[in-house]
Amino acid sequence: MPHDITIVRPQVRLEEVRLRGQGLPTGVLKRIKRVLLALTNLELMAQTIYRYQVTRERSEFNRQLIAALLNEMSHFQDFQVKTYEYGWYPALARFGYWWVGWFFGVTSRLRGRRAMLKTNIWLEEKAVSHYTHFLKEDIWDADTRQVLEKELADEVGHVARWV
Repeated sequence: MPHDITIVRPQVRLEEVRLRGQGLPTGVLKRIKRVLLALTNLELMAQTIYRYQVTRERSEFNRQLIAALLNEMSHFQDFQVKTYEYGWYPALARFGYWWVGWFFGVTSRLRGRRAMLKTNIWLEEKAVSHYTHFLKEDIWDADTRQVLEKELADEVGHVARWV
């Protein structure tokens, strides 16, 4: 299913928020939890990298960074909501991902635009790899799979943006 990656933050309606996971085997729930927590943490890292790369400069590059930041924030929210829908809470380890994001964001910014581009390409290629791997698992309901597919399309678009 093709996704419009020009939509930076898709609309979510109240009826799309559901309680999930009832009746699923424990093993499947553990796999879903592992993936949702991993994606929440990785999206936190991604948005933190972009947040600390943005400068005061009025440029197209900064505009693209801000758009990428907004998109990663929406991904983070999507997975945080999915985590809550299943009745779980984000892991405390997420703060470590924030620190890693801060480090990559600040150090790449200090090293200049080329370093920021290399960092962003690396980040988005890793995201594409993770999403592709996680989508191969046969554990997703249709709604969650659609979210994962949309996020994957966004990440592929981000790689193209920074190349």
